Amino acid sequence: MAGWNFAAVWARLAREVPEREALICGERVVTWAAFDDRAARLASCLYERGARPGGAVAIDMTNRPEYLETFFAALKLGCAPVNVNYRYLVDETRYVLSDSHASAVVHAPELGDVVREAAGATGVAAVLETGGPYEAALAASAPHGEWAAREPDGDDLVLLYTGGTTGLPKGVMWRNDDLYVALWHMSRPGTEPPDPVEAVRAGKRAGTILPGSPLMHGTALWGALSTLAGGGTVVLIDRPGLDAELVWDEVERTDVELLSIVGDVFARPLLAALDEHPDRWRFRRLRAILSSGVTWSPEVKAGLLRHLPEVTLLDSLGASEGLMTRTASTAGDDIRPARFAVNERVKVLDEVTGRPVAPGSGEVGMIAVTGRIPIGYLNDPEKSAATFRTFDGVRYSIPGDYGSVDADGTIRLLGRGSACINTGGEKVYPEEVELVLREHGGVADCVVVGVPDERFGERVVALVEAQAGADLDETELDAWCRERLAGYKKPRRFLLVDSLRRSAAGKADYRYLCDLAARLAG
Repeated sequence: MAGWNFAAVWARLAREVPEREALICGERVVTWAAFDDRAARLASCLYERGARPGGAVAIDMTNRPEYLETFFAALKLGCAPVNVNYRYLVDETRYVLSDSHASAVVHAPELGDVVREAAGATGVAAVLETGGPYEAALAASAPHGEWAAREPDGDDLVLLYTGGTTGLPKGVMWRNDDLYVALWHMSRPGTEPPDPVEAVRAGKRAGTILPGSPLMHGTALWGALSTLAGGGTVVLIDRPGLDAELVWDEVERTDVELLSIVGDVFARPLLAALDEHPDRWRFRRLRAILSSGVTWSPEVKAGLLRHLPEVTLLDSLGASEGLMTRTASTAGDDIRPARFAVNERVKVLDEVTGRPVAPGSGEVGMIAVTGRIPIGYLNDPEKSAATFRTFDGVRYSIPGDYGSVDADGTIRLLGRGSACINTGGEKVYPEEVELVLREHGGVADCVVVGVPDERFGERVVALVEAQAGADLDETELDAWCRERLAGYKKPRRFLLVDSLRRSAAGKADYRYLCDLAARLAG
């Protein structure tokens, strides 16, 4: 094998631990042997319908075993797995299928109308629905065929479509080898991945993970891939949205060791469930909760640790375009906003010169990662050149987050540059303001945006979702921020809304929220 490939690793593990559980979804259990066999039969089916090495196979469904079976099958064929947001309508789905040149799509029954209409206008040769059609196709297909003569390769691609709230989705192109090693480096910096079969023979395994967010997004998918690469088990909840009590039920029932979430959007409801039912669950194996992608407030972390004093809370810094580093919080720590140390892979660079920002200087720069990073964006050399840049002979991924470096060498996160607000010549980074608002006990969630202003160019406006039963008003929130923020950073308006309409992965739709803020703020 030339480089690491997830399909090759998983096939070897299936031969080594055939009876071990690979996937659990409700009462469904898929052993490692069945995982490999079902993916191989699906590969035969898709090959017969036109899928070929170098092509792409799209996946449009919620978190169910078929998602990872299709991912596995695509890689067996030498095709790039492609995530489709199951909330997309026809035009959005058609765009992803067309842009990725998908030759096949596997979808959930409830998404059939959208997928069939979208696929009808593209070059998709095979459309397969999970449930009866999927099971019949597997039963009629052999777990081998012409396609099996080709060995999975480290250069084979994984395509992760990201974005869409500030433009069309972009397909991030990861080589299997780069993604495999980057996932290893996230938790074990400075080391190289061992032979997984030898590790399993030595009694090691990656444990059991429950990805709380959808597999169609990087946070959940990366966790699932790395767990399976270590011969572990992935627990899935096959429904959209978050049911906090169901998540805790499954963590307890299946002895989950690692729960993956997306910041406060998941953590606050999970904490509320523990507060409401403090004696309901007994977590025998839970050892860590991992968050990425959205702010995880210190007060929410502290609340979780009151209930789960033996659990480690892990903040992960990274994006679809680059996996960076982690930091941990445990009971007894002084819980503060996540701080990540610069290292040989993770830097804060001056936006123009590319030189590292000096610690303690107060300079703001771009957060960048080098080493194992993606090739670029599919079909978009202009955006690729903007995100994947070379300074002094070193190639970096620069997803768009900004920060400064404190004197102790830790990064002070300021948020996404595209969301930065310029008000009267001063730059305001929304995440800094949002952290202050989230410290208020009556605030459940918030997003800070800029709206047009004739005098200052932009005004800072906060959209706020109140905690259930909280009696919030603008005057109270204004006073709260006035004591904690410089005047130019304090929102001019605090707009109370019923819902911020975050995506299933906790991401904010900035186009919608900016339009809403402009209408409501006047």
